[in-house]
Amino acid sequence: MAKRIPDGAGINTRLAHGGNDPHDYHGFVNPPVVHASTVLFPDAATLASRAQKYTYGTHGTPTTDALAQAIDELEGSAGTIIVPSGLMAVVVPLLAFLSAGDHLLLVDSVYFPTRKFADAMLKRMGVDVEYYDPRAGAGIASLLKPNTRVVFTESPGSNTFEVQDIPAIVAAAHAGGAIVMMDNTWATPLYFRALDFGVDITIHAATKYPAGHADVLLGTASANAACWEQLRATVNALGCCAGPDDVYQVLRGLRTMGVRLERHQESALAIARWLERQDGVARVLHPALESHPDHALWKRDFSGSSGLFSVVLAGAGHKASHAFLDALGIFGLGHSWGGYESLAALVSLNDRTIAKGPFEGPLVRLQIGLENVEDLKGDLLRGLEAARRVG
Repeated sequence: MAKRIPDGAGINTRLAHGGNDPHDYHGFVNPPVVHASTVLFPDAATLASRAQKYTYGTHGTPTTDALAQAIDELEGSAGTIIVPSGLMAVVVPLLAFLSAGDHLLLVDSVYFPTRKFADAMLKRMGVDVEYYDPRAGAGIASLLKPNTRVVFTESPGSNTFEVQDIPAIVAAAHAGGAIVMMDNTWATPLYFRALDFGVDITIHAATKYPAGHADVLLGTASANAACWEQLRATVNALGCCAGPDDVYQVLRGLRTMGVRLERHQESALAIARWLERQDGVARVLHPALESHPDHALWKRDFSGSSGLFSVVLAGAGHKASHAFLDALGIFGLGHSWGGYESLAALVSLNDRTIAKGPFEGPLVRLQIGLENVEDLKGDLLRGLEAARRVG
């Protein structure tokens, strides 16, 4: 007898069982990893009409379907595409809905590779790219043009963690005939269900929390019913598909994402509150802190926070920030996040035009992993002491 998930089941129950029915695979708990390119057809008529579920490896397999269905259940989406990286999950939707002569509004605090793609590729293709203040809210209406096709949001913003007023932006964009996309990697659908707030396409670097183990690259983009067919047609036209082993690893990681996120959240908040009281720290940029300027907005819309935030080192210069990082032993120095390990990276805002601060000193982004909080505090103290010695 097939398992049935009751209506209203908790998030960890849905994460544990969503996406596939073991009884479709002889009772085995996990779906098979299907390595596929060629798919055979039973007869010439079916070959000619392509009237069967699977037609070629680039268009999906039982493995990709299992992950896509699990994501759809979390997002409430009409469909999900699975692509080889988080950046590709940004690229495909933008290519799907933008053409030469269109206007794109892109939040200035966006993930840097998204900015690089927009500046290096979309502009060359004839798209008018304009950056806007992450705190524009309903005021974004004044930036809309007759040819604005997409408003691209990310909340909280990369590295500086401004919280956008997504419902206000959605209302203005839809009134102007534009669709809204959101990079929701920080919160995941567990802490912010973007489609419930009117977003049309929600994007995730599944490399981060869904995978959770710093060993796989993957991206997902989930669309509402109005946008799904165009998104699906575009990814099929591009022939852009993820490998089955990567898909399987993310599906496996998804099963524990709820309990891992709880730990990331608890540890990150404890460390963020502690850092606010430490000498050498001018400011902590974490939207779940009461001191954050967008805390009320975060509290209104989000149901939780993850393990990523930034600190501003007080009055430190280049040498001091490097001394801080070099003194860390448990924290690795790296640019990804969402895995089990804690990471630190120096933040540069040189490419931004609006969301540049001012800040009292260098920004260091911290990913709080699954290690013991007291050990991480000790490591950060060593970094702060090293930064003070350099001055």
